[in-house]
Amino acid sequence: MDYTLAALKIFGSQLAGSTEAPSSEGSSPSQMLFGIRFQRAWMQGVLLSANYNESDEGRLVLDDGSCVAELFVLPKEAEGRRWLAGMYVMVIGAYIAEQSKDNYPAIKVHKMVELSDQPDREAMWYMEVAEAYNLFYLPFSVASPPS
Repeated sequence: MDYTLAALKIFGSQLAGSTEAPSSEGSSPSQMLFGIRFQRAWMQGVLLSANYNESDEGRLVLDDGSCVAELFVLPKEAEGRRWLAGMYVMVIGAYIAEQSKDNYPAIKVHKMVELSDQPDREAMWYMEVAEAYNLFYLPFSVASPPS
């Protein structure tokens, strides 16, 4: 994982437009979206389900309002916490393109924070994604049109 690459603030449905980034020597596999190379996605939404196996690895389903995403949580990322359906959460994690199918992105969670107590969480998230797109992603998109 190359942590010098930004985690894109994004709606899950936008990940369907990503493509495999050209490989360069010594670089980890990554994706391209809006002309930006990335490996991680930053999403927010409501947990629809949370299932754990015997070793406490979680398989969660997140609805971000644009699509449903599958989240994979290891015990160390869960930090001893059980994530439950109905919680509103912020998730940052590796986008697993090969496991993503039909506008159903797969994310291996690195960081997860519950935001259920924040009253304007959803409205603020939509604003943050729009702002990131207008200030950062759109200029790259215009500068490097698809080939």
